[in-house]
Amino acid sequence: MTAMEPRLTALRRLLSEGLASTQEELVRELRNLEYNVTQSTISRDLRRLGAVKFIDHTGRTAYRLPADLPERAPVSHDGLSEHVISVEYNSSMAVIHTLPGSASLVARFLDQTKPGGVMGTIAGDDTIFVALPSKPAASVVVSQVTTALRSQG
Repeated sequence: MTAMEPRLTALRRLLSEGLASTQEELVRELRNLEYNVTQSTISRDLRRLGAVKFIDHTGRTAYRLPADLPERAPVSHDGLSEHVISVEYNSSMAVIHTLPGSASLVARFLDQTKPGGVMGTIAGDDTIFVALPSKPAASVVVSQVTTALRSQG
């Protein structure tokens, strides 16, 4: 067992129980459990665990483990546009820049709603690659994506 495994186990429990929704709250909870962590440690741990950010039925942004999310759960996306910084595109792909930690939240919305026929997304921490359905449709799809995000805000 590595030194980080007990901390990751505690973090998994916090995420599963929904006891904290922000990285700062997770830091506080883990420190209460006597783990000396920083926000950057939590950020790395969340990536290791594959945790995703989502908006629950109350409109609260939270982190959850993929196994704790219903596969196609209807999720409230109020305030989603506040997470988006910019949208750029070329003939086959769009790139969406988000606030740090928000890319998976926005990508999940796009994957569920598929505005303009979005084929799929790949999300990092703050960047999303969006596969567009065709070269001629690129500007129309990006316009529909932008409109869909704004309508959620």
